Amino acid sequence: MKMLKRILLLATFALLLNNIFAQNPAALQAAFVTSYEYEQAGNYISAIKELKAVYKADDYTVNTRLGWLCYLAKQYTESISYYDKSIALKPYAIEARFGCVKPLSALESWDKVKAHYVEILKIDPQNTVANYWLGVIYYNRKDYANAVKLFEKSVNLYPLDYDSVIMLAWSKLNTGKSADAKVLFNQALILRPNDSSALSGLKLIK
Repeated sequence: MKMLKRILLLATFALLLNNIFAQNPAALQAAFVTSYEYEQAGNYISAIKELKAVYKADDYTVNTRLGWLCYLAKQYTESISYYDKSIALKPYAIEARFGCVKPLSALESWDKVKAHYVEILKIDPQNTVANYWLGVIYYNRKDYANAVKLFEKSVNLYPLDYDSVIMLAWSKLNTGKSADAKVLFNQALILRPNDSSALSGLKLIK
């Protein structure tokens, strides 16, 4: 009976505390301010503790912030958990998906990274960051045809972006389109004179 009373008391206290923070945005704002200060000082664990003290499972902002801080603290599994909660709360927001890519990349969970980029592009098909990095994943897997499609989107949106141009050049070369690749390698040399990657690519084209 004493144990039951203690559990009920703790549950009541937790509910009361939750209501206090829900009704007092100043407390949440103060916790964020302190967490920013700790983050700037490189004290990620203390920053996490500040936000956990005002944590609400249904708060997108808190979950996303905790996802970032846990990533910085190299608590990758916990970071992913918070980002997953953010994504569940706001499925059409892409920032939490981009955030989740970081701890997943640290764990080398490339299939899950790829899945997030695919979902981002369903929401925002013209997103150059997602197009570029999904293209890199396809390129590294030697799926050059799909890599070309994604790098072409990036180059069409940002023709002067060296990274997209050089990756499209190599993807074109690996799909046997040497003439296109030559034009792109030369364009890369305009964007980055004497670029070793572009010069190496041109040497392979007869």
